[in-house]
Amino acid sequence: MSAYLILKHLHVTTAYLTVVLFALRLLLDAVGKPDWRKTPLRWIPHVNDTILLAAAISLLFVTPWVPLVHGWLTAKIFLLIGYIIAGLFALRTTLGAPTRVVAAVLALVQITAIFHLALNKPVLW
Repeated sequence: MSAYLILKHLHVTTAYLTVVLFALRLLLDAVGKPDWRKTPLRWIPHVNDTILLAAAISLLFVTPWVPLVHGWLTAKIFLLIGYIIAGLFALRTTLGAPTRVVAAVLALVQITAIFHLALNKPVLW
């Protein structure tokens, strides 16, 4: 199997796992079980996201895609930054429930857009 396929499968797998782990943490907060913050679920997403980022950067070295040349890739990067910020607000216990719900929805919308761009690679500009 080529390096590209290995990296692509690693990237896709960790991307799906990121969404699952984020949704799981949101769900646990929603049902009143904030004790997940005292378990490995607190740090496992960070390890997964580090692997996801490393795979993404590695893919840039084995493919011809350039972030500022390919619009869909640039848009993915900006959406990723927005997802991270919204996710931080969604999981912050010091904020009120309405703010956290809006942040969670915004994070999920952005991650959906990231997946759309990744799957379709549309010409944006």
